Amino acid sequence: MKLSNFKFKLPAEQVALYPHIEEHTLKSGVTFKLKRPDQCRLMVLHKKSQTIEMYRTDADGNQLKDADGNPEYLRFVDIVNYFDEGDTFIFNDTKVFPARLYGTKEKTDAKIEVLLLRELKEEMRLWDVLVEPARKIRIGNKLFFDESGTMVAEVIDNTTSRGRTLRFLYDCPHDEFKRELFALGEAPLPRYIIDPALNGKRERPVTEEDLDDFQCVFAKNEGAVTAPATGLHFTREVMKRLEIAGVNTAFITLHCGLGNFNDIEVEDLTKHKMDSEQMVITEEACELVNNTKKAGHRVCAVGTSVTKATESSVGTDGFLKPFEGWTSKFIFPPYEFGLADCMVSNFYHPLSTLIMNVAAFGGYDLVWEGYKKALEHGYRFGCFGDAMLILND
Repeated sequence: MKLSNFKFKLPAEQVALYPHIEEHTLKSGVTFKLKRPDQCRLMVLHKKSQTIEMYRTDADGNQLKDADGNPEYLRFVDIVNYFDEGDTFIFNDTKVFPARLYGTKEKTDAKIEVLLLRELKEEMRLWDVLVEPARKIRIGNKLFFDESGTMVAEVIDNTTSRGRTLRFLYDCPHDEFKRELFALGEAPLPRYIIDPALNGKRERPVTEEDLDDFQCVFAKNEGAVTAPATGLHFTREVMKRLEIAGVNTAFITLHCGLGNFNDIEVEDLTKHKMDSEQMVITEEACELVNNTKKAGHRVCAVGTSVTKATESSVGTDGFLKPFEGWTSKFIFPPYEFGLADCMVSNFYHPLSTLIMNVAAFGGYDLVWEGYKKALEHGYRFGCFGDAMLILND
């Protein structure tokens, strides 16, 4: 499989800049808006029958119509109808932190963007970061992040073309330092949302609400610099519906990094190298997932980060093994999955490692046909976009 197999034209207006929003008008004529990520569209791909489902139907299989006589699209909340008691969903419970900071360079006051990646040494306040514009930042430079001048960092090393190691010169208990540091940051939304050059020149400021919108409701373990986006569709209402239906929920942790957004610079995908991401799979998660498989029920992976993690730790016997470490696994077609029976995903950008992961799971031809329909019918792409469910039936 080649890089060019995943090239297509994605209209800028089909990239979602915000979570799904519903408009409601009261009898008084007052209109208000509600964010309802679980009301985005859902497309269902059936692998064995090679069919694609897009519309709601009644108990007899008849297509439902809206008030205007048009077919009703499936909504994400309908996902519960495709699973039975005893099935298990695997979620990634990583937690996004406010990783994007803006500071100024000493003497010149040049504005510098800093994206925190991970803390290297707690006692020394060392952080691995990306800086922009990188050409202006050299070893020995100091960066100031607040008007009072109390949050200051010194560049002590170059790691990559844009990568730097910063030492924060902030003398206080570590918990206080992180609290003050994160208070200066904002949600690390993907560049295709906030950069006018990438989003069709649409204005999209980052707001305080984004810290909640770009966080899964089950997020627990801090360490991600981008959200496991498929999990953003799962509201508390959907999670409760799964619970009532007797569907189990298992949680693994993979701290999503920016490697998923790196450009692939080789046509031969076997030559592309992924960045490493830290992951943890506990004994508890393994027991729940493995018991599900032993009982003959289905295991559903929620998002590409979950398939990456589970495929990094599944044994040759098809059962999940405890794991704590790092993975740089790159999944693309053809690939034989060893664990999950079903998968939920978003609609991803062309040429991305994420769409390749999905195509490997669903089969290239079927997924490609699904993407063609998504483009034709105006589905929304990206982390705040619509969703796809792939079933092995």
